Amino acid sequence: LLFHSLNSIKTYNKFKPIIRPTNTIATTNTNTIANTQPISSVSTIDHSNDIEIAILFDCDGVIVETEELHRIAYNKAFEEYGLILPDGRKVEWDVLYYDKLQNTVGGGKPKMKHYFTKDVGVWPKVTNKEKTEFIDKSFDTIDEQTKLIDYLQNAKIAAYLTILHSEAKPRPGVLELMDEAINHPNVKVGICSAASKEGFVRLVDEVVGKERLSKLDIIIAGDDVTKLKPDPMIYNTAREAINKQIGKELNTDRFIVIEDSIVGLKAAKAANMKCIITYTHSTAKENFYGLGADAKVSSLNDVKLSDILNSYQ
Repeated sequence: LLFHSLNSIKTYNKFKPIIRPTNTIATTNTNTIANTQPISSVSTIDHSNDIEIAILFDCDGVIVETEELHRIAYNKAFEEYGLILPDGRKVEWDVLYYDKLQNTVGGGKPKMKHYFTKDVGVWPKVTNKEKTEFIDKSFDTIDEQTKLIDYLQNAKIAAYLTILHSEAKPRPGVLELMDEAINHPNVKVGICSAASKEGFVRLVDEVVGKERLSKLDIIIAGDDVTKLKPDPMIYNTAREAINKQIGKELNTDRFIVIEDSIVGLKAAKAANMKCIITYTHSTAKENFYGLGADAKVSSLNDVKLSDILNSYQ
């Protein structure tokens, strides 16, 4: 069955998230991510009390299969700084390692910190002499480690943005499902991504499109929360904002999260929300049902809004 157990389950910050109050839209650009303006072309009928569900899309892996692009960008950043481990190995993430990492740790900076502190257990040397602020540093203090991670993340984002335009394409069915939800008066719709704001904004502008983004009810990037997935903060923040918009408490089981990874699934279930997994090649073998997924599909072509709404009948 497509929805497995979906029918049976009835049960701040550096940047402000984009939140569209009832009958307003959010305009998105790389300079400001929280502007709002009235919707003049939309009916002024208030459907707040008729809201049935909210659908929250993850971004990387759900809207776009970008994990390989991220891996390449991380490696370009490591190469730019000439990172070498004490045993002489270059810092480089292969496909198998990155598949494991992206299913374990959410967010770019936490991934790198996890790698250096837990997986290899040592900090690298910076061998690019142009990076003078890091030459001869041992990274034995929190401040030094944090500074290196910050610089590496900036380099990674820059590398990612250079390949994004030619490589990023929406996964099958995702924009069609998003449009169905946007056009339904009783459904709230949002995007909740652990990605850093700069890369995330460029990606959704490119793939989702500014017009479609302006119709979403909430957009949250990783910079908007202090705890990243698998912590449920990003989804709890979205729930609180949507409930504030509609002026009532929508039960947590009326929130449907669409994710692609174990990390995202754990965040959704920790928020007591339903979760549909649209798996990728790197996550296809994961035991999503064993961890509470309500549905697992290879593509959102297999999911229609009517399927989700009918599961509540």
